Amino acid sequence: MTQTTKAIGPILYLDHVDDQQFHLAALFILPKGAEMPALETSFGQVQQQVLTEYDAATIYRARFSLPPGAQEYLWNGETYPLHLNLQDDTRLAFVSCNGEETGDLDREGSERNVMWARLRAEHRAAPFALLLHGGDQVYADEVTDGHPLTQNWPSSIPDDPGDLSSLHHHLRERFLERYAALYTSPDFAWLAARVPSVMQWDDHDICDGWGSLARRATNSAVGREIFAAAREAYLIFQAAAVDGDLPARFADPHGGHLGWAIHAPGFRLVAPDLRSERTRRQIMGPGGWAFMETQPPLRPDERCILMSSVPLLGPRLSLLEALMIVVPRMQRYEDDLRDQWQSRGHREEWRRMLRLMVEMGRAGQNVIAVSGEIHLATRAVMPLDAGAVLHQLVASGIAHRPPPKGWARFLGALSTLGDDPIAGKHIRIERIPGQAGRYVAQRNYLTLDRRNGAWHACWQLEDSGRSPELAL
Repeated sequence: MTQTTKAIGPILYLDHVDDQQFHLAALFILPKGAEMPALETSFGQVQQQVLTEYDAATIYRARFSLPPGAQEYLWNGETYPLHLNLQDDTRLAFVSCNGEETGDLDREGSERNVMWARLRAEHRAAPFALLLHGGDQVYADEVTDGHPLTQNWPSSIPDDPGDLSSLHHHLRERFLERYAALYTSPDFAWLAARVPSVMQWDDHDICDGWGSLARRATNSAVGREIFAAAREAYLIFQAAAVDGDLPARFADPHGGHLGWAIHAPGFRLVAPDLRSERTRRQIMGPGGWAFMETQPPLRPDERCILMSSVPLLGPRLSLLEALMIVVPRMQRYEDDLRDQWQSRGHREEWRRMLRLMVEMGRAGQNVIAVSGEIHLATRAVMPLDAGAVLHQLVASGIAHRPPPKGWARFLGALSTLGDDPIAGKHIRIERIPGQAGRYVAQRNYLTLDRRNGAWHACWQLEDSGRSPELAL
């Protein structure tokens, strides 16, 4: 049973933004029976509501709106300053992969969260307006442990599990445990109370390889119960929402897919859902593709920033998939490779998405894609039309330790082959400024700065420090 002995929060989210208002939500995890202090702004006290209950905790949400600029709110005797500016000069931070598959809750805090501490210090020096979380905000792989129906998931799946109410309760409580542990980390908690977050989920927010596992696993009664529990936890802890009450930035109010978009002055932030409709044969279903393909045309002065939890541009991983056929020991990586846009099983869908990027570039602006997932830092480019470029920026992960440097060198060698999924649009894996290799095996995060209308990116790397700026 999850023990909640102190208040956790506020965790601040951006619900949506319009020309005159930032619409925000603050999330709180309180011990059951504890009194919820009021949240206040300069406009008065904010109404709060109970989102849901757990065995030992109650989840509260307070939604409120503030105009752009330097603002603040008060809760429980503390004042939280905000830098609500998405126009003119502005700063965004991008993080991903906040954990590890095994034993993450047992890691020593200062080692695990060293990059969060750097991000906190950077915000103090030059504040961020928005914090983008690009997937694997939690590593939920161990939530299935401890229950007989999921103890050996996904290797062993009961054909007739019977009543799933016990499993439902077990999974809910274990998801709460993981989110509560992460949200009490001091540096994360400090930042999350002062910088609004927007979050896009990936497989570990559900379980390792969700959507790329065998259909027998994901379509089973137990598999659907795992997905339902993960989806509820995503809405609560990554969006301060529940079904039927999604923030306005979400494209489908019914939650059939969880893609969303934010329209800010001079740029549009678009985050398709690459997990809700995913199978081994598709990355997005009808809802997700309709969301992407009905995006309004970009204005000439508008830049698109696409959040793709899995990198949109990468090396020819289809060659590795072909190699797995003759090297059986490699077959344990099949799910990891099937997860990628570059997988042979998704190549037509990949081309479909890249053609959309070409269309977005016809507004006359470069397109920026930001991604996580691979536990390395890298970047890539693909030409669009009329001199525009698609920039792929990968920052992964902020807490997940990197793979061996040999794997980074291998991917760098593989990337020299290049790829042309669309004729005449050759993909190149490029080096991060200041780095000798194309893939950097260090923990990292990314910052995006707009100054005088021009965008620049920097990687903060655990060992190498801050990279030189990359003009976008």
